[in-house]
Amino acid sequence: MSAPGRSRVSSDRSTWWALALRPARPPVPWRPMVRAALGMAVPLSAGLLFGRLDLGVFAGLGAMHATMNDRVEPLRLRAPRIALALTASTTGMLIGAALQHLGAGGLLVGIALTLIGFAGGALSATGPRGSAAGMLLLVSASLGGGMALPHPWWAAPAMMPCGAALVLVLGLHYRTDVRTDPRTVALAEVYRALGGMLAALGTPDGPAARRVLTARLNQMQDLLPPTRPGRRESERLRWLRRSYEAALGATEAAAGLLWAWRPVPPELVEFPAALARQITGGPEPAYPDWQPDTPSRTAFDTALRAAADTVSGRWAPLDTAAPPPPDPWRLRARLLSPGSVRYGLRVALCVAVAEAAVNALTLSRSYWVPLTVAFVLKPDLGSVFHRAVSRVLGTVLGIAATAVLLAVTTESWALSVAVSLCVALLPYSTAAHYGLNTAVMTPVALILVQLGGESGAAEFWPRVLDTTLASAIVLVFGYLLWPERAPHRIEPGIVKAAATVHEYLAAVARVEPVAEVWLRRTAYRALADARRQVDLGLAEPPPAGRLAEEWLPATSALERLAGAVAAYAAQLRYGGREPEPEVIERVLHSLDRLTDAARAHHPPSGRAARPTGPHDPTRSVLARAADELDVLLG
Repeated sequence: MSAPGRSRVSSDRSTWWALALRPARPPVPWRPMVRAALGMAVPLSAGLLFGRLDLGVFAGLGAMHATMNDRVEPLRLRAPRIALALTASTTGMLIGAALQHLGAGGLLVGIALTLIGFAGGALSATGPRGSAAGMLLLVSASLGGGMALPHPWWAAPAMMPCGAALVLVLGLHYRTDVRTDPRTVALAEVYRALGGMLAALGTPDGPAARRVLTARLNQMQDLLPPTRPGRRESERLRWLRRSYEAALGATEAAAGLLWAWRPVPPELVEFPAALARQITGGPEPAYPDWQPDTPSRTAFDTALRAAADTVSGRWAPLDTAAPPPPDPWRLRARLLSPGSVRYGLRVALCVAVAEAAVNALTLSRSYWVPLTVAFVLKPDLGSVFHRAVSRVLGTVLGIAATAVLLAVTTESWALSVAVSLCVALLPYSTAAHYGLNTAVMTPVALILVQLGGESGAAEFWPRVLDTTLASAIVLVFGYLLWPERAPHRIEPGIVKAAATVHEYLAAVARVEPVAEVWLRRTAYRALADARRQVDLGLAEPPPAGRLAEEWLPATSALERLAGAVAAYAAQLRYGGREPEPEVIERVLHSLDRLTDAARAHHPPSGRAARPTGPHDPTRSVLARAADELDVLLG
């Protein structure tokens, strides 16, 4: 690692709290924000007009839960995502409302919520969709047991799907507008990210640009329907699929340029962005006039020309095979696998402690503590420690904003507008920072309490205390005392990433194009997951932060190795490079050593140097990667 890179990383590592508090800066999702605002405003307005604001509150709650799970994607993905979340949400509300209607005591409610916590936690560990459904199951059960219910009591869960259906219907225009079709937009973003990586060639920003490109490829891959033998596809879908395949080939070849620190002319850097404009309706750009002079540049020139022809609708030999997109419904872990059971027990323990505290302290809003536990323990939202602290800070900010609003007015129409505007901010705040998201959601909860006929002003400081109590419970029983902390997140990710890169390189050595492409995408996804776990660890205090810091060099080395393997495969295919069995065996052996080190909880002690200059074109990138792994492993 170069001295500048070392000093920059060291500065970030020493300020883990700064990493935890630093917000992201996502683009503003205007259309989902408008849908979110209308999804809340319409049910509340209807409730006010017809004198049943109590029903409008629960319909708006369903709309908010749909908004939390809404994405800019085709209807075939969007509808099942919202439906699964609302099924869990409605089920939880039905259980909670039934317990309240029957007058269940604190012990029975505690047992029921603990069991629901286990079920929701186990479901949460199965993947992103399961995580959303599991969280809403527990959240809605807690709300149903504590909020004032309309008459009849079962109308509360019955109204929630109505609000969700409105949000779903408001997004149906994505199905007909070709230029704003999510797949078209995602494909254009892939080519823009490719241009961003080309701009970063030969600079320290290259790895970060590659990670952005990987994320865009993952997004496009998820939006494409799986191929099925015998099923006819539209001409546009075939074009989207082949243009994505062409982008994969160009990415594979560009990885060689990135790894070798081999910049390309400015006109070539700008060309992928021109292709992105063509994808969204712009003119066809002229291919740059340049002469590649190294194997890596020759490979990239061949792949990019094929991509240009494919985007323009002309046939081009891609020399690659499209990976089958992962089934969106495929669970990452079985519902009753050891991992999901462990997570279910983790959530159940925290909910049981929370319910015991609620009953012992006789809190005014018994649902707020288990509700907070559900949000903080949602597995795909990031570090538990980070979420617990951010939850308290965000709640304080949200309460302060609500206090100012209720001091100005308690008029129902004005509050309906205010809560609709808050819900409109959810799509942005969710992507920006968990604390900001909490600061937006807290006014929503307090204003809905006010609209439901209870005093929201009386809820301010008790909610701060409830949130602090719930976060403390999670920190102690779900973080400090629970074995599934950073070591058990980071090291399995390293093992999986090393294993997938091993399989990928083995397929390259066997010259199996179909397996190659699929394994490359699998390896990049595994590397992205491993990097995410390390980044989450860096944002936690010691000892998690120290462990993440120790594994960071290995994660970076694996990312560069994956790029080297992609470059090596491209040079074998396009650049005339001869296979090197000895080097391949050397790298495979090093990957086995790294896997064994992760399983034994022993981070490598070496610090491999990042490339700081152009690679010697007479030497294969894989040989240089082998040298780096030897230094890393000592």
